Amino acid sequence: MKKVYCLGIIWCYCLALLAQDYDTYFIGNMADATPSPQGGVCLMGGATEDDNAMRWFLNRASGGDILVLRASQSDGYNNYFYSELGVSVNSVETIVFNNANAATDAYVLSRIERAEAIWFAGGDQSRYVEYWRGTSVDAAINTAIADRNIVIGGTSAGMAILGGAYFTAEEDTVLSDEALGDPYDNRVTVSNEPFLAIPGLEQVVTDMHYDDPSREGRHMTFLARAMTDFGSTFYGIACDEYTAVCIDESGQAQVFGAYPDYDDNAYFLVPNCSIPNNVPEQCVAGQPLTWDRNGVALTVYAVKGTPTGLYTFDTNTWETGTGGEWQYWAVNAGVLDRTMGTQPDCNMVMSTTTSAAAALVKIYPNPADDHVRIESTEASVTYRLLDLQGRLIHTFQSAHLNYDLNVQNVPSGTYLLEWSIGHEQASRRLLIR
Repeated sequence: MKKVYCLGIIWCYCLALLAQDYDTYFIGNMADATPSPQGGVCLMGGATEDDNAMRWFLNRASGGDILVLRASQSDGYNNYFYSELGVSVNSVETIVFNNANAATDAYVLSRIERAEAIWFAGGDQSRYVEYWRGTSVDAAINTAIADRNIVIGGTSAGMAILGGAYFTAEEDTVLSDEALGDPYDNRVTVSNEPFLAIPGLEQVVTDMHYDDPSREGRHMTFLARAMTDFGSTFYGIACDEYTAVCIDESGQAQVFGAYPDYDDNAYFLVPNCSIPNNVPEQCVAGQPLTWDRNGVALTVYAVKGTPTGLYTFDTNTWETGTGGEWQYWAVNAGVLDRTMGTQPDCNMVMSTTTSAAAALVKIYPNPADDHVRIESTEASVTYRLLDLQGRLIHTFQSAHLNYDLNVQNVPSGTYLLEWSIGHEQASRRLLIR
């Protein structure tokens, strides 16, 4: 069944599929637009959308086609995106998945292939995991991100699925006191099974609705589980309900909200880099979580969201921001404590003897994608690449002044590059994307 209405050169239609694997709703120009999108990701806290963050999202589609994917409700975003925000786009289409069969449908895949922006609506993220993970839809979205640089965004459940590790909610939701009381409660379902590959979020766990109800404790539990189960350092990004974090292609995050009229906040959770082997002291089944580290386990940057996205955070270094305040978060026997903190200095050069060894070596780029250039004024330097838990990833010795370290097969994350020259040692933090 198809209804078509002609409005000048603009066509609007709503198509209800007889098979009922999915429903689709369309507004705009039926001819495909082919602009070059600007990439980036918008993370929305889960209540009413912040209009200014949504304008940021639409603008990065460069006038192209917007696709909304969801597994409940209908076309609530269509008019909002198409005509209510003052940003010109070619079309908006909402596809509502009724079951997993739609993930292989040729029409659905074709709409992903033409989109310059994809928005994941709220709802139940367990349906998104069930319907999309490991399917043709999943692959098509990741191809669109990698090959065409489309912009991605999501709210509530749609935000929950955007990190490299994510809470699946397959056994229903979980509250903070429940997760802190037993990080392996059957409802604490944290997965890193490959799903959506969002640049810059590979080592991130997201959470939302942070102020209703309080979710700080369960989010810290998700991070503890990810680091314990997957053997890598993870970071957190969280939003209050009316707050959004929009991260551009360079890794700079802007925080949108209605402060000072409302107390809208975003949070960036960072395992304290000054603590060697900073993993939870106790993260086991049937026992309350302890990740305390003398009360400073996490350094957390809390940022107010403003209408202009004035305040920012750098997700390349995870240690610099504007307009916010640093806090320490720690959990002792299932009880979360938050105190005032100080800015970390994780990029500092750390020398175990003198600064002489540090001054002799230069590494770049940092962050790195495929290769790291190491330049030394001395030959016969021994290098070691370690993760933040102190585990050796790679060791090598260079007899030359310059060396190219291939990190293509090293998982995204934060590492220490350590070097020894004679009896002197130094190290520098290295971010691999």
